[in-house]
Amino acid sequence: MKRVTGIGGVFFQSENPVAIRAWYKEHLGIDVQDWGGASFPWADADGNPAAGTTVWNIAKAPSDYFAPSNAPFMINYRVADLHELVKALRSEGCNVLEKIEESEFGKFAWVIDPDGNKVELWEPPAGQ
Repeated sequence: MKRVTGIGGVFFQSENPVAIRAWYKEHLGIDVQDWGGASFPWADADGNPAAGTTVWNIAKAPSDYFAPSNAPFMINYRVADLHELVKALRSEGCNVLEKIEESEFGKFAWVIDPDGNKVELWEPPAGQ
């Protein structure tokens, strides 16, 4: 079974997300949008567009979205078959949170790694 296929997003917290977003925009050239983050389209080795994007976002600290982890960040990993992966992780004794969300944005589940970091698993909608 194929597990992680890429990084779907990088999320972290800041006490002052507006100032931090402005810093990343000014100094690193990240095209921060009104929703508080940026989307990086994927490309192949020759620079041609490929299916997929990686989202980057800064949330206002503290954020319940990262709970039960105390870490100020969370990585979102793209997966090929969320339900099969969740079943496999549970059978392997991993700490998989009970909630699975399904929406027009895809399917989401969460697992806590051995260091207590919350990891988001995302199966994009078909065709993305």
